[in-house]
Amino acid sequence: MSKLQTKIEQVKQVLADAVRDFTSVTFANSLGAEDMVLTDLIAKFHPEISIFSLDTGRLPQETYDLMQAVREHYSVPLQVYFPEHTQVEQLVQRIGMNGFYASVENRKGCCHVRKVVPLNRALSGKKAWITGMRRDQAVTRGGLEVSSFDADHGMQKINPLLDWSNAEVWQYIKQNDVPYNKLHDRFYPSIGCAPCTRSVTPGEDIRSGRWWWENPENKECGLHVGSITPIKRV
Repeated sequence: MSKLQTKIEQVKQVLADAVRDFTSVTFANSLGAEDMVLTDLIAKFHPEISIFSLDTGRLPQETYDLMQAVREHYSVPLQVYFPEHTQVEQLVQRIGMNGFYASVENRKGCCHVRKVVPLNRALSGKKAWITGMRRDQAVTRGGLEVSSFDADHGMQKINPLLDWSNAEVWQYIKQNDVPYNKLHDRFYPSIGCAPCTRSVTPGEDIRSGRWWWENPENKECGLHVGSITPIKRV
């Protein structure tokens, strides 16, 4: 068995354990390359796991194209959550349309309204959530565990691809003809909102195109930062 196939089997076991151990499991799909690997595996082996994505209102057209491709390619539905319009209006009145460039505080405030609040609605009533985070994506993610208790949301948080490399992610995508965001072909390794994402040059850190005007230790949007206590490694 190849190294990649071994990792695929491990992910399948993590997903099976999640379904067995928790009554309601959902996958937060950011539509990045890693998350498309998980979309493919969930659709094939555990379609009972619900899948959702967050539409911030500032996404690139290519991301919307991928949302449609997921709908057409897979039988599992993709539930899309939007920010509350009154909160967005108040945010823009307070900092301006692009005021998030002015300070980390403004940027995190924008992420809170457009991402964190909708995430909380999406996770309501769930017992566990799955993400596509990997340890080598950013300095902020080095201490993650495959399975840990997310105290902020009161549920288990599961990261099945934690030890995958970027090369392994793309090997899986190519071998399994998985749809992906076409911005990846234009040197966008990590894709978020259009105003906060840019292409990178060869050799740059994989997350260097996200919030490029900030220091690396600040480069999280609030979805994955909080009081997370490891319970067990799956």
